[in-house]
Amino acid sequence: MKAHQQSLLYLHSAVLLFGGTALFSKLISLPALDITVYRTAVAAMALLVLLTMQRKKILLSSAKDYAIAALLGAVVGIHWVTYFAGMQMAGVTIGIIAFFSYPVITVFIEPLFNKTRPKGKDIVTALVVMLGIYLLIPEISLGNQVTMGIVTGVISAVFFAVRNILHKNYFSHYSGPHTMLYQTLVAFVMLCLFVEVPPGQVSVDNWLLLLLVGVVFTATPHALFASCLRHLSATTAGLISCLQPLYGSVLAYFLLQERVNLLTIIGGILVISAAVFETWSVSKANRTK
Repeated sequence: MKAHQQSLLYLHSAVLLFGGTALFSKLISLPALDITVYRTAVAAMALLVLLTMQRKKILLSSAKDYAIAALLGAVVGIHWVTYFAGMQMAGVTIGIIAFFSYPVITVFIEPLFNKTRPKGKDIVTALVVMLGIYLLIPEISLGNQVTMGIVTGVISAVFFAVRNILHKNYFSHYSGPHTMLYQTLVAFVMLCLFVEVPPGQVSVDNWLLLLLVGVVFTATPHALFASCLRHLSATTAGLISCLQPLYGSVLAYFLLQERVNLLTIIGGILVISAAVFETWSVSKANRTK
């Protein structure tokens, strides 16, 4: 198999696993925060073993980098808690669609860092996303669990967008596994004091699922994603990553028997189409610079 084909296989495998992560919000019978704490602990240990086996450097280069790692870990910890909480309230399909508003949210947050203004097309794309999210909402009431799940999913998207921007500007000189080691470790330390179900009270079935989500659905896809970038462009990686909601929705349909109505499908198409367009347009703009 050629390097390019192998990288494409790695990328699709990583995106499929990222999409499958959402299923564990329903499969693991623990609060969203507890899932995040145990998942990050397992993932951090798996990533540490991976980097040690590869004889990669574990320590960071400067005190400043440790401060940035702490900030990234705090942001990603909040992102993961709200991510799982949104799925638990709204369901996997609707929750993952709401979360995938993050490419458009990124366009409006990033100017705060590089002192630019969003373009007209970005505003139009944002309106498309807002329409898509609106079609997902069953009723305009925070008392509705699905509506609250969608709001929580969008909040998760905001934190994910902030994390990506911070990483791009201040931490991109480290590899994916190296970065995730510190982010998962910081997220674990930050959230572990708030765990509702202590380790001794977690069932064996839940521990097996936590090991699965931590190793196979967290550490593995990040390692695969980092590897595929050696032979694929950022454009290809970004566009294929937009398949994550599709993979997640299909898995939810077959494994959790989640059904969606026509408005959800239309709303999902609008949100994902906007995500694809923003990913493509930003990548095209970067190529022409």
